[in-house]
Order: sequence, then C-alpha cells, then structure tokens
Amino acid sequence: MVAASGLAPPRLVAVSCPRAARGVQRLGFLRSAPVASGPAAPQLRCCASTVDDGVVSAAAPKPRLPRVIGMGSKLIGCGSATPSLSVSNDDLSKIVETSDEWIAARTGIRNRRVLSGNETLRELSVQAAKRALEMAQVNADDVDLVLLCTSTPDDLFGGAAQVLAEVGCTNAFGFDITAACSGFIIGLITATRFIKGGGIQNILVIGADALSQFVDWTDRGTCILFGDAAGAVLVQACGADEDGLLGFCVQSDGHGQKHLNCVSSHVESILSKTNGVPNFPPKKASFSNIEMNGKEVFRFAVRCVPQSIEKALEEAGLPASSIDWLLLHQANQRIIDAAASRLDIPSDKVISNLANYGNTSAASIPLALDEAVRAGKVKAGDVIAASGFGAGLTWGSAIVKWG
Repeated sequence: MVAASGLAPPRLVAVSCPRAARGVQRLGFLRSAPVASGPAAPQLRCCASTVDDGVVSAAAPKPRLPRVIGMGSKLIGCGSATPSLSVSNDDLSKIVETSDEWIAARTGIRNRRVLSGNETLRELSVQAAKRALEMAQVNADDVDLVLLCTSTPDDLFGGAAQVLAEVGCTNAFGFDITAACSGFIIGLITATRFIKGGGIQNILVIGADALSQFVDWTDRGTCILFGDAAGAVLVQACGADEDGLLGFCVQSDGHGQKHLNCVSSHVESILSKTNGVPNFPPKKASFSNIEMNGKEVFRFAVRCVPQSIEKALEEAGLPASSIDWLLLHQANQRIIDAAASRLDIPSDKVISNLANYGNTSAASIPLALDEAVRAGKVKAGDVIAASGFGAGLTWGSAIVKWG
C-alpha cells in the first residue's frame, strides 16, 4: 500500500536506543524507501542514529549512564552574553521626553544592551551556554537536555534545537519554555524535575530574551525598561543528600494578564477571491508592542514576590536569615528593595545589576548570577533565594545552593 504522499507507510520495528546503556528495546518507525528517488538529501540524527532517506542506521554515540531516579540537582556552572550596543538614559532622552535622573529615580536603570546589526538572540544563547559548560567543565556532548527559556525566539517555532546544535550538544534533546520574566525560574525547577523523575544527568537551562524588538520606542513608560541578553546555568545530577534545590514555589494568575502583555494583532488578508467562504482566509498575525500598567505590576510584585519566597523557604525548612544572597528578576530597583525590606535582608546581600542592563526578562537572573559568581561574591555552598515574576501573570521562587 502506498500513502497519499507517494511514500510507503512506516514499518513498526524494534530498535535499540543507544542514548542509555540499559539494554532496553524501544519501538520505532523505519520509513520504507521512497517510490521515486531524487538527489541525496542531508542526513538528520535521530536518537543518536543517522537518518537518511531510507533507513535508520545506528551511530556510535557516547554511552550514557544508567538513568537513576530520585537524584538531587546542583548548579555547577554559569555563563552570560550581552549585545555590543549600549543605550544610555541620555540616549533615550533624545528620542522621548525623559532624562537620566527621571529614569534612574523610578527604576534604578541607567543603561541597557540592545541587539543591533547582525546580532541574534540565538548567538547570545549559544555564547552563554558555552561559557556555562566551560565553567562547569562539562563537554557539550555530555548534555542530555537543553531548556531555552524565552518569549522572543528568532523562530516562532522555537529556538532550543538550533541552540543545542550550535553548542554541540549532539546527544541532547531540547525545547522552549515561554513564561517571559518568570521563564528562567520555571526552567530551573523543570530541570530539577527531569533529573529527579527522569534520571537525566546534565541539563543546560538558558534564559534569553530580546524584548527591545517589541518595545514602542516612542512610549517613555516602557522603552526605558527593557534590554536584551542571555544567561545560562548547567544543572547536574547529584546524590539526594547533596540536592541544591532546597525549596520552591510557582504560581500564576491569568486575571492579571491585562496589566502586562504583548498580544497578537491581525491584518486583513489581501486576497480578494475567497470562493464564497466567509471570514477566510484568517487574518495575518503579528505581535503588538509591550503594554504594561506599571502601577499594577509594581503592586503585584511587592506583594507576591516576598510571599513566594517565604513559601519556598517554608518548604526548605529555612528561616530568611539563612539566605546568603537575594537574587530577584531585575525589573525595578524599587521592587527589589521592597522585597528585601519585607524579608529583612540587608542590602549588602542583594544581587543587582539592573543599572547596567535594564529588564532583560528571562535572562536577568542568570545574567546577574553569572556576574556575581565570576566577581567572587557568590561562593560554593552559598544559599540563594531567587525569584522571577512577570507576564501571565506568573511568578515563582527557588531556594538554591550554589555549587
């Protein structure tokens, strides 16, 4: 029997999956040879095997450790990357009616980095990931999973696969997580669940966003806030007694979406002949600019972020006094200060690089962490209370131990 595409339907066969040395046979599909042959096509890789136009042939991937569930997780490496173009408050004052003093007093921001020329978010993500692997002293082909936390991928269908390919993670699977400013925390927690429940060994968690592409640069209420960047951490399996994720809390409330969003917009189709079908074809989709009710978002953050951290601390069985570093999503210095005050954490234990980069969405936490680690502030064994919050509305906190 020949399928409508002109290809014979797939044959169900048992094939060995070489990713894990478990001696387990898995059912897989082998595509029968096509009816009409054509020029040689580029080869793809499937489960560390080579897929050509006819059959799957086993490659020789690096053997993986047996999957053991119930393992703990530890953060052993970090990296970051930012665009070359820096835009200061004074630069913005030439575009909109504002000033350095006005912006700094209300946000704490003085500069931000913005993609320009041929720079892409994928390139920043790749740089950050490679630097995290270098610090962790882990080879790219030892990575099992790549989580790309972004709301602004270069490709609408996702960017994790392209990033892991360019990094050289030949044995890894990857996918995107879309949660804007909460994305990295959600990705970090997701990584630990894959390790605990799926027996994964090494996971790259990348937070990357380029919100400058969705900013209305004539709106001084939003254009002053956002910058572009990427940050990454390497999360590795460890013994349960060494688990570096001490507690976490994640929450969402869709009713708050009206206060912070970047919704799709539609343009009428240029087709005039629709064969009598009403409302066809669908309108062409694009995205509007970021819209934010600053006062409501501020109220939400100063109320919910400390509560979230307190819940995570409760799960960890730790008092706030045990926190060595408070690391919040870098949205507004007033939010950071308010949360620190409520948790009674002194300013010298608060990590902030907001003044130099602005709000980099999912990249802000790993970017600030990377700078703090490389500067020698955060040391092995330090307890960090990290919290992300933003669009959705979504928010989450994690109490983690570095190293």
